Amino acid sequence: MNIISANVNEQQTAAAFSKQSEIFDAIYSDNIIIQYKRKRVRDHVNQFLAPNSTILELNSGTGEDAIWFAQMGHQVHATDIATAMQKTLIEKVENAGLTNKISHELRSFTALDQLKQEGPYDLVFSNFAGLNCTGELDKVLQSLPPLLNPGGIATLVILPPFCLWETLLALKGDFKTAFRRTFSRKGVTAHLEGKYFTCWYYRPSYIINQLKDKMEVLRVEGLCTIVPPSYLERFPQKRPKLYRFLTNLENRWKSVWPWKYIGDYYIISLRKKN
Repeated sequence: MNIISANVNEQQTAAAFSKQSEIFDAIYSDNIIIQYKRKRVRDHVNQFLAPNSTILELNSGTGEDAIWFAQMGHQVHATDIATAMQKTLIEKVENAGLTNKISHELRSFTALDQLKQEGPYDLVFSNFAGLNCTGELDKVLQSLPPLLNPGGIATLVILPPFCLWETLLALKGDFKTAFRRTFSRKGVTAHLEGKYFTCWYYRPSYIINQLKDKMEVLRVEGLCTIVPPSYLERFPQKRPKLYRFLTNLENRWKSVWPWKYIGDYYIISLRKKN
């Protein structure tokens, strides 16, 4: 992907998420599966994060995670490329009385070398596939080690190129959705709030290989591998007993092959080598 098209895609992505910013929290706050996903990601991070850490958050959105981290006692620098998302985050931070714990910056994760607050940080955090919105993930990954303290951690939540739940849609004849990730080497066009932009899908091995000289893998977990994806939001209400069973099963097998590789997402944490 050339620089011009990369910049255009970033602008289109920013426009899409800015347009959704006013309704983002309202759409997703009552979604039980999203609540499950957030708890899973936070439980994962808490395994490795020391008290009173400094955190650089990429694609911070409306600030749900930044506020949670700050309430846990951490110092957060929340970055995003979508202007309206940053505006919503700032309002929420002020309303929560956390301006002393959360700073913010309108900044693309492909330009982290231009950060106003350079760090170093104890954690670089990116949730819910923000990094899938770039075809230059290699550039982003290479920029992470200099931003981290020795022993610092990067926790990323990424969409892989194979999702079991999506593939099963082929049984319903929805072949376009079932195989959209599988044949996505040049990216897949996404549609949000009337805006179009491109997404890419990355295996854990891609991230590991990009960072193997400077960072070591701590843990990889599948997310919504056995639990259905959040766009099946009515599943928990319609089949509560089955949903609880699937949740327990996923929590047991989240780090086991092949389940850690075939979810809607995976969570990967890596530690900077001393």
